[in-house]
Formats: sequence, C-alpha cells, structure tokens
Amino acid sequence: MQHTINDLKSALWGAADEMRKIMSADKYKDYLLGLIFYKALSDKLICEAYSLVNDDYVDGHIDLNEAQHCYEQAMADQNICSDLTKHLLGKLGCAIKPELTFGAIYKKVNAKEFKLELLKEAFKDIEASAGNTYAGLFADFDVNSNDLGKEPSDRNALLSGVINSIANIDFSLYPDDALGDSYEYLIAQFASESGKKAGEFYTPQAVSQLMARFVTFGKETTPRFSVYDPCCGSGSLLLQIKNFINNIDDPSCKQSIDYYGQELKNQTYNLARMNMMLHKVLGRHQHLNQADTLAEDWPNEGNTKFDACVMNPPYSQKYSADKTLLDDPRFSKYGELPPQSKADYAFLLHGLYHLKDEGTMAIVLPHGVLFRGASEGKIRKALLDDGNIYAVIGLPAGIFYNTGIPTCIIVLKKKHTSKDVLFIDASQDFHKDRAKNHLLPEHIDKIFKAYQERTNVDKYAYLASYEEIVKNDYNLNISRYVNNIDAEEQIDLNAAFAALAQAQTDEQALDQKLASFYQELGLNPQGGF
Repeated sequence: MQHTINDLKSALWGAADEMRKIMSADKYKDYLLGLIFYKALSDKLICEAYSLVNDDYVDGHIDLNEAQHCYEQAMADQNICSDLTKHLLGKLGCAIKPELTFGAIYKKVNAKEFKLELLKEAFKDIEASAGNTYAGLFADFDVNSNDLGKEPSDRNALLSGVINSIANIDFSLYPDDALGDSYEYLIAQFASESGKKAGEFYTPQAVSQLMARFVTFGKETTPRFSVYDPCCGSGSLLLQIKNFINNIDDPSCKQSIDYYGQELKNQTYNLARMNMMLHKVLGRHQHLNQADTLAEDWPNEGNTKFDACVMNPPYSQKYSADKTLLDDPRFSKYGELPPQSKADYAFLLHGLYHLKDEGTMAIVLPHGVLFRGASEGKIRKALLDDGNIYAVIGLPAGIFYNTGIPTCIIVLKKKHTSKDVLFIDASQDFHKDRAKNHLLPEHIDKIFKAYQERTNVDKYAYLASYEEIVKNDYNLNISRYVNNIDAEEQIDLNAAFAALAQAQTDEQALDQKLASFYQELGLNPQGGF
C-alpha cells in the first residue's frame, strides 16, 4: 500500500481529537507537536542504531518494533554501548536511554503501566544528552498542567490516548520531507483554529512563498545563502527559502543555507527549533535565539549581515521607545524613533540594519506605515531618499489568521540607486473560502511576474519615479499610484433623451393598437361590454 503525505497529515491531525475536546488549539498544539517530535526523533535514533549494529543491513525499510528490540539489546551490551552512544551523539545530538524511547513508553501505555513522570524523565534525558542542541526543548511540555485534566489520572489517560494514536505511524514509509511538511501543515491548522492568538507563530504558507521568491530572486544559485527573521515564530518564513535556492541542506552539496531567527516567546522558539529539525536542517545551519528583538539586538557580533531578511512582526505593537535607542546603530542615522505605540518601523529598521549591501528584505506591515506622519513620516522620507524602498505590494484583506485588516509587503534594498518604487495592488487576488481569503498559486505567480518585470500594468502595477513620490509628499498609499477602479461609463445625455422620446412614441402606438383590438372584440378597455 502506498502511503501519501495526505495520509500522514490526516493521521497526525486526527491525533488531536481527544485534546480538542478539552482545550483550545493554542494550548494543545504544544503537547501534540512535542509528542510528534519526540516520536520522530526516537524512531530515527533506534533506526540509526539498527543500521549500525547489523552487519548484514542494506538500505531499506526498518521495522520499528525490530529496531526497538535491537536498540535495547545493543545498549545492554557493554562492548557495544559506549561506541554506539558516541555515534548517536555525533549523528543526532542525543542518545535516549532504551527505557525512555517512544517505543518503550508505548509498551508501558499498552501494559497500563504508563506514568506521567516517565514522559517527563524522557524529555529531560533528551535535553541533557549533549550540548545545547536539545537544551530546554521540552520546557513548555508540562505533564502536570491542569490543561490536560484536573487529576493525574485524567492527564495520564489523555496523554496515553495521544501516544496510542501516533504510535503506529511509521514516518519512514512516507516520501522525503513528508514529516516536515506535515508538521508545517499541523502548525497551520492550529493557527487557523487559534484565530487572533495565531499571529505570534505562523505566517500563511502562500505569503511565505511570495516573500521567499522576492528575497531570493536573482540569487537562486548563491553558494552560501543566509536568511534572517527577527520575529521568526515557528520558523515558517525562514523554511520557505530552501524551496527557492538550489540547495537541499546536505553535507555533500556545494551550496548551503544558514537560517538565523529570533523569537520572543519561549514555547514558540522551541516550536521553531523542532520545525527546523524535522525539516532536516542541519544543526550547524540553524541559529535561533530567544529574546526581545527590539530590546536586545541579535546577532550583534560576528556575521551580523544577511543575504535576505524576512519578517512578519506583530502589527503596531507598543515598545519602550527608550531615548537611548537613538544611539543604537540600528536607529541612530534616522534621528527619530518610531512612536512608542507603533513599533512597525522599529522592526523594519532592525531588519534593514542586518541586511547585506546587496541583500533584499521583505516585511509584512499594516497600510498605515505607507502614509502616517510625524516620526514615521520622517523615517519613511529618509528611506526613500536613500533608495531603500524597492516595492510595495498591497495584499488582500482577511488572509492572516490574527487580523482581518489589509496588509502590505514592503521590499527593501540598500543599493537601489534609481530610487523608483514599484507599486502592486494585489488586493483583489484571492480565493474566498468561508471566512478566510487565500492566495492561490496563480495569484502568487501573477504578483511575482509583475515584481520581476517591474513595468506598468493597467489597474494593477505602477513604477513610480522618485520625483513623483516627492511630489506626493513621500506618501506611499497604493491608491495614489494604482487605480484599480473601473471608470464609470460616460452617459450621452442627448442620446438618452432621444431614446426616451422614442420610447414614449412607441408606447402611444401600442396603446392605439390595443384600443383597436378591444373595439373589434366589442370590449370596453375599462372593463365590461
């Protein structure tokens, strides 16, 4: 039987059924995604051990039960245990104790011997096994949380049910990258269910794809590509980059991508780490940090400039706007700080600062940044005077999970000498599905084609000169440059009056004809004989 990625998505999403009954998606996502990651890591580890200790093994499918048994035996053999542990630590970054693998715990569940503390011990074992690779990865997986049930027995039963539901999923039976893609699918499903709470961790895949195409355009064959997301959430924006660079993150490849991301919330930061690992991003290529991006500039030493920057920050968020930031190299050249009530330009300037001279940045922001005045207007003027703003793309309303307001993508470059700005009004490029709007592949292609060609398209795209923008007082409101409203049809009044007169003449002729018919039939037009 052939296993498809859709089968895997359905199986994994179905595993949330029991949790869905008692808690919201923004809570149960951490438990389900944590358990899926634990199983995937555990299965990979026991299969790696099986292939290593079996001399007659040839590449092919490995039965998980057989691999589990083999691992238990090998780790019990003092002559094998030490070398096997070193190999696993070097290859996977951890060496889980045989009694703490997912398969071993599943056996406990079936035997009605499962205890919550056993799962907690397994997570601690993984986190402590080697270096920083897994440090704190399961910190938000609280087995004693009341969200899982009021009593320990309730929590035990719930987690046992989820373990049972994913125990028989063999990830090796599915196509390459199926697990990573399915994990991303689950994150999107959780975002959809979470509504406004989803903005912190997920950017819809279509928007991520579009932004990735913008920032990689012309650099698809770059030998070493680096990308940075200062508000990385689950890492979805970062991970799209590999689909547009000729690279598969393999040691044997001549190319590689380095992913840099910072995230404020710890649980979302750990989600991004898991997401990276399940998408097979090697440890040396993922550089993630947990901190407040505006308060703590990161990275601030070594390689701090990147080929691309992508960002979907929280919109119009409050921040400190501390005057000491005027001495910060990210903001100092502008002489102004964005208002304390709206950090939009603070995020934009942070990303621009970390961009290489030949790099490209794409950021999603609300339309207000295009025309608001005061300090934001002064910053916008400076960006335009320096030729940093390359394109403004208006997106449809209702395509994000956390807001229904229209948004735009601003594309920035450091060396755009002509200073012209391409405006694209893609506000009508969407497919409506229930309460949400979606960008379809044909919409993405249409937008990107206009971006590539950088020419005027009637009612859709317009290349505005710097001089024209200055005349508009540096206002970048898209409607000033692209008019997507069909002109009203001009009415010829003389022709309209002539048509009305003809209609009245025709009506009189018809009345006379009807009167003659009544007369022939001996009828009174007013009724009776």
